Amino acid sequence: MKIKHSKYRNTGLIFELLVKQIAADTLDNKDSNAIGILKTYFSNKTSLAKEYKLYEFVLKNSKLTQSKAEAVLSTITEVSRKLSQDTLKSQKYQLISEIKKHYDLDEFFGMEVRDYKALAALYCLLEAQNNSEIVDPKILVENKFTILEHLTSNPQELEAVKDSLIEDYSKYDKDLKMLTFKILLEKFNNKYKDLLPEQKNILKEFITSVNSNRRLFNLVNKELDNILKEVNSLIKKVKDDVVKIKLQEVVKGIKPLKKSEKVNDTHLVNLMQYYDLVNELKNL
Repeated sequence: MKIKHSKYRNTGLIFELLVKQIAADTLDNKDSNAIGILKTYFSNKTSLAKEYKLYEFVLKNSKLTQSKAEAVLSTITEVSRKLSQDTLKSQKYQLISEIKKHYDLDEFFGMEVRDYKALAALYCLLEAQNNSEIVDPKILVENKFTILEHLTSNPQELEAVKDSLIEDYSKYDKDLKMLTFKILLEKFNNKYKDLLPEQKNILKEFITSVNSNRRLFNLVNKELDNILKEVNSLIKKVKDDVVKIKLQEVVKGIKPLKKSEKVNDTHLVNLMQYYDLVNELKNL
């Protein structure tokens, strides 16, 4: 039997997406239904909250020793077996129904999540070990391999993972971008309450951009082109020759991304600074 990853049933992924949705709604200056959903389905009393703790433990741990990583993973699978799978199935169905009432599911599940690979691997591993049917051993090995690499931040030896997996079952059965994450945290502390509309828009795109990154890539290039035209236009109004020379040097650095480039945190920083520059020039 093969186990396929399901975004709709991955408790860890759904929790992270709800947090991102809250951030996106906040940046749009609107009340977030995701807050109520999070409180209802992930309170300490629900099975979903208990299962999420297993995902959270993986997400919050890295650079562990090999032995400790093995122990963590073994403990997670053992705890998972004690959870009622029927209760989890029912709560997940209700959770997705509630999300669907307030958000478009394609857009909701299209948001990019950090450590997606580890979340997907853990889901598949837990599904496999809680399944009564015989699962393809290759799936077990590949997913445990992925999780151990995440926990140790080191490459794994395939044969060693196979051996440890056999031993476990014989008993019972890496950057939104640190910058984006930082901005989100500070946003909730009201530090960034004075962001320009353009800055809010591009930040929201960084938060919710899908894995293909194509829409974000096109948006960044469009914004760079608009900024370049606007700065060139505003430079003509600057009377200070020294300032004008400096601005001309800045203009030389505003270049569209190459097709081979992937949008990263540096591009976000540059755009934020360019928006501020344009705003200052307008106020002169």
